Amino acid sequence: MSRTGHTGAARAAAALSSLSTQPITVVDRATRESANERVRVLVTGGAGFLGSHVAAALVARPDVELVVAGDVRRPEHPIEGVVYDECDVTRAAGLVPLLERHGIDVVVHLAAIVNPGRDHELEYRVDVDGSRHVLEACVEAGVRRIVVSSSGAAYGYHPDSPEWLRESDPVRGNDEFAYSKHKRLVEQLLAAYRVAHPELEQVVFRIGTILGPTVQNQITALWNGRAVLAVRGSVSPFVFVWVDDVAGAMARAATDGPSGVYNVAGDGRVTVPEIARRLGKPVVTVSAGLLGFALRIGRMLRLTVHGPEQVGFLRYRPVLANDALKRDFGYTPAKTSAEAFEAYLDTHPGVARRS
Repeated sequence: MSRTGHTGAARAAAALSSLSTQPITVVDRATRESANERVRVLVTGGAGFLGSHVAAALVARPDVELVVAGDVRRPEHPIEGVVYDECDVTRAAGLVPLLERHGIDVVVHLAAIVNPGRDHELEYRVDVDGSRHVLEACVEAGVRRIVVSSSGAAYGYHPDSPEWLRESDPVRGNDEFAYSKHKRLVEQLLAAYRVAHPELEQVVFRIGTILGPTVQNQITALWNGRAVLAVRGSVSPFVFVWVDDVAGAMARAATDGPSGVYNVAGDGRVTVPEIARRLGKPVVTVSAGLLGFALRIGRMLRLTVHGPEQVGFLRYRPVLANDALKRDFGYTPAKTSAEAFEAYLDTHPGVARRS
């Protein structure tokens, strides 16, 4: 879910229920489990960009009986075979009834703010409180497994991070960067639940920069100007992953994949000079001090929602190793980081580039 605002629950429920393609009935989970039937999956944020791809990947699997896409928004392009239902993760009271109504076995929790920086209070309610509410509801309703979309941002943006971050590295976040801080808090919450509620299996994906045919975010905005920005003395390469690869990993996690914590990124990395050469644009290198000052003034003048904290975001991006994803989880992304970037260019013809 890219939650950009609240809608009335009644209005949202009415809009979403009209899109349901299957009848809503209360299902007895114990009866189905004894018969070894297929899984029933709820995707929170199921009407969003990633949620739609995940729902489509799930509904195509023969081992999935039902896919429910829960969101506060009406889907732009409803997927045949997917049930759409109202789901606001900031309102805890409605979650257990939603899970029980559909007899959900597995929750894929994607509901989050995907373009942070505008309303930190709302971001916290959705990302942190929302995750807590979903975990509480899963335990109460007897859900078997939860799959969570975390981020490489959970590791934080630090000058002493290793060249390649692995799942054994500490999750530190950055207090000055709300998105990173919230991802760290959610991961700490998940770790506590793994101890207190081992009956609820977890698959946690720390995802790199997702690219796809309709992606537009603060990362891709860096490539829209006449030049590509770089911070002096910082290599800070990107790791990309194509959205279909993320959806494929999510679908495996919701069905026959092992539990655990895994980085999700394509093989390899792409440097800022490589991106600039592919775009046919020059690289403009500035000092960290000058960039921080410019961002501070820009936010004071309301020219941008970002401030000096973005300097760390640009200087020390987490570079994710995907060894465990391939070796232990058993999933290899079809596209490398470089191939994901090429696919992004192919699907965004308006982005200037050099062949």
